[in-house]
Amino acid sequence: MPDRRKPLVIVTRKLPDVIETRMMELFDARLNIEDRAMTRDELMAAMAEADVLVPTVTDTIDAGVIEAAGPRLKMIASFGTGVDHIDLAAAHARGIVVTNTPGVLTEDTADMTRALILAAARRLVEGERLVRSGEWTGWSPTSMLGHRLYGKRLGIIGMGRIGQAVTRRARGFGLSIHYHNRRRVHPEIAQELEATYWESLDQMLARMDIVSINCPRTPATYHLLSARRLALMKRDAILVNTSRGEVIDEAALTRMLQRGELGAAGLDVFEHEPAVNRKLLKLPNVVLLPHMGSATLEGRIDMGEKVIVNIRTFIDGHRPPDRVISTEF
Repeated sequence: MPDRRKPLVIVTRKLPDVIETRMMELFDARLNIEDRAMTRDELMAAMAEADVLVPTVTDTIDAGVIEAAGPRLKMIASFGTGVDHIDLAAAHARGIVVTNTPGVLTEDTADMTRALILAAARRLVEGERLVRSGEWTGWSPTSMLGHRLYGKRLGIIGMGRIGQAVTRRARGFGLSIHYHNRRRVHPEIAQELEATYWESLDQMLARMDIVSINCPRTPATYHLLSARRLALMKRDAILVNTSRGEVIDEAALTRMLQRGELGAAGLDVFEHEPAVNRKLLKLPNVVLLPHMGSATLEGRIDMGEKVIVNIRTFIDGHRPPDRVISTEF
């Protein structure tokens, strides 16, 4: 896409100041200072005039929005790792290059997964609320009993970058690591992680004390943890999700938590976010976070820098380093 003029780059949400400043220097950048989510009509209007669109995971770039793309638009440089919000087939059919920002959020998301495992197992949020309520009457041998992590089995669904980072942290807790993936990881990685592979997700779920979801959202992973699969888990098991809410049948999960058919859950994402099932809000055995697994300043800046590198590389007529061809679990 070599051109002497600066490309018009439209950014759909507010990004860290240092990233926006650099974009203004390099491109004809149109920023979203108010940080208000664009409407569908606004997204279509942006597609019609931009050379590059920089959306986020909250922007639905479906076939209809892509159809509105003008002849200038040649690139969608997504600010985020997941691309389930973009119709990749429709973009590729229009000759639009799609990029994302993989790798830079691995450690942050793995840290949050570890935090949710600990919080759910040891009832940290319940304890904090008890202290704040003013109703805490002091230590008791049977008060706020949680579960020890050491020696428990952790099952990881999706042994990619984040799954592997979670594994490295979990070993520090003394957890036994198991995983399910479309295929085994490289033997050298498996040996390093000391992880047991399960080809059958059903069989793994039935044996785990803790299950962590770290796979991407794809058609194949939609409701991967269905009501049937959730019912396979131990009654005192803990389920943690820092991936995408749609991977779990949230209604079924809520019913199980209500009935005591599952021990606890730690959720950073939700099936219909930002809407959260009202019944989940009332449950004491679930830790709820506002999709903040990757929310560190360092991570957001790293994401923005990747977006800039992808755009500049493409403008210079080269293949962007983070071009998305397809996703798989």
